[in-house]
Amino acid sequence: MSETARSGWSEHSLLASRRGEFLASPIHALTMAETMDLAEEAMRLKRPLHHVVVNVAKLVNMRKNAELHEDVSTADVVNVDGKGVLWGARLCGVALPERVSGVDIMTNLFILCEQRGYKPFLLGAEQDVLDSVVERLARNHPKLVIAGARNGYFKPEDEAEVVAEINASGADCLLVAMPTPRKERFTKRHRAELLPSLIMGVGGSFDVYGGKVARAPKFIQAIGLEWLFRVAQEPKRLWRRYYETNTAYAVLLSREVWTSRRRRRNISA
Repeated sequence: MSETARSGWSEHSLLASRRGEFLASPIHALTMAETMDLAEEAMRLKRPLHHVVVNVAKLVNMRKNAELHEDVSTADVVNVDGKGVLWGARLCGVALPERVSGVDIMTNLFILCEQRGYKPFLLGAEQDVLDSVVERLARNHPKLVIAGARNGYFKPEDEAEVVAEINASGADCLLVAMPTPRKERFTKRHRAELLPSLIMGVGGSFDVYGGKVARAPKFIQAIGLEWLFRVAQEPKRLWRRYYETNTAYAVLLSREVWTSRRRRRNISA
């Protein structure tokens, strides 16, 4: 039985009706408001919810990394983060209402936690970035109580200690800001032990919120070129990664479009 089935979220009426598949990955056709409602429900009822997002790079890497594919596929909620995935899925006949990005979920979660008294635990990023996130939260959300914070630079043999620290903090939600596939492996491996109700991977969102990395302007996000904005900031480090993943995605998408159109023709024949 899958982790999702054991958690009971697979039978949730909203999630059951909105679950689909694109490029062999499960996705949920949810709005931001619906996603936040699920997060609040999980923390209010203390019902474990494992949340992930998929973007172009993750979809491509899932094709060649069986562990990553399993980690994503067994999550309770899979949001679409990235215009490329949103447009590609729609092109293949998968109805999605909107992009629901991880960094936007995170910032909305901070607001929700402050309003309802829930406590987040911040895990990941470099220590100076983590300090900047905590400082900004103190300015923007003075009533928010942070259960704990720990940078992402720990060894595999230290994971038991990290889990114990998180559990002892009394956190309602855990935000894991580590790169793929490390965050997916960590959350999947320790999901049954972790006590926070909501567990969510946020990738590089701490870098954005802490000011280390600038986020693309809204109009750049709207036209799907946020990745190019990131490459412009760190061209030496990122150009090859985005070139390879975007090229691989274009090939996968072309095949999927052809297959889905042929499938629809056969059904209508």
